[in-house]
Amino acid sequence: MAADLVVDDFNINSEVDVEAIEASARRARLQGARRLLRYTALKVVALIFTVAVGVYITVIVANMGGEVDKIRLAAIRESVVLAATADPSFRELSAEQRADLINTQVELEARRYGLDQPFLQRSFTYLRDAMLLDLGFAQGLISDSGSRLVRNIILERLPSTLVLFGTAQLLLFFWALFLGLRLSRRYGSFSDKLVLALAPTSSAPGWFYGLFLILIFASVLQFLPFGGMVSAPPPDNRLDYALSLGRHMILPVAAWLMGAIFLTSYNWRTFFLIYSSEDYVEMAKAKGLPDRMIERRYILRPTLPNIVTSFSLLVITLWSGAIIHETVFNWPGIGRLYFQAIAAFDTPVIVGNVVLYAYLLAITVFLLDFIYALVDPRVRVGEGSRN
Repeated sequence: MAADLVVDDFNINSEVDVEAIEASARRARLQGARRLLRYTALKVVALIFTVAVGVYITVIVANMGGEVDKIRLAAIRESVVLAATADPSFRELSAEQRADLINTQVELEARRYGLDQPFLQRSFTYLRDAMLLDLGFAQGLISDSGSRLVRNIILERLPSTLVLFGTAQLLLFFWALFLGLRLSRRYGSFSDKLVLALAPTSSAPGWFYGLFLILIFASVLQFLPFGGMVSAPPPDNRLDYALSLGRHMILPVAAWLMGAIFLTSYNWRTFFLIYSSEDYVEMAKAKGLPDRMIERRYILRPTLPNIVTSFSLLVITLWSGAIIHETVFNWPGIGRLYFQAIAAFDTPVIVGNVVLYAYLLAITVFLLDFIYALVDPRVRVGEGSRN
């Protein structure tokens, strides 16, 4: 009897313990879900606020605090006067009637563009439209298809930028990653010292080297074109078009690589050296593990968060292009569109480009936290890292 009572008590206690453990696990999961939702909501609100502040500052700067309105009003008045003087009946009016007619037309045009409202009020209207991706119409620029929609103008230039800088940035990233890993294996070698000596050359931008490349290969040797995306007129055959595109990409891609490859490789090499000196790497070497396995498991794997961050920020830069680089090589991309919009005081196009970049940056920063949690088990979303 006593043994049966002991067994029954053991079974009851075991059932109670299992139920308590399950209840505790459910509470932990519920708390984790609440923490994740709270963190996600706060992160989204913070990013939206940051994007709004950045876009509003861009609106103020692009409009020069309202000074662009005076330029636009002067341009409107000039166009109205030119249109009026071309009308023979306008010459028959008196000076007072001419002035009244011109002023009336200018007021109508200003009201049509919303220039009759205070700039502060319109700045918040611009902000609202930009945040809702209602980019409106360009003020001076026009797409090759004849559209004045900012969306169409940006989408027309975007593929050119993605092709050029997608190729250049991906080559730079993987080449620098491979070279940095190789140099970390050969610390102190001639190639390591050579890259170290050439790293300061990356202080000059890529377009600076592009000028010399154009001078040598396009002007003197005449091997490659001076600029542009394809030859004129564009080839009708797809293969010929691709070959022409590749030929025109050689100089801008080479200039971009020359301006960044040595410093980027040196940075990755230093980063890999830091991880290769950790105790667990020395332990793996003492166990006799192959070098490739040590690099893959004990050096590359801990650097995954940094590699993911670098690659994500690299992808964002593909969408923004480079103003001077594209202008030097006459490349019809987003960067050159920036330059043209700034020169023409085309505020909607400038704001549209900034909004595109701001949203891409915010989405990337938002997703990086969750990607870190996937690639690094020490990271818990909303709690930081755990040992």
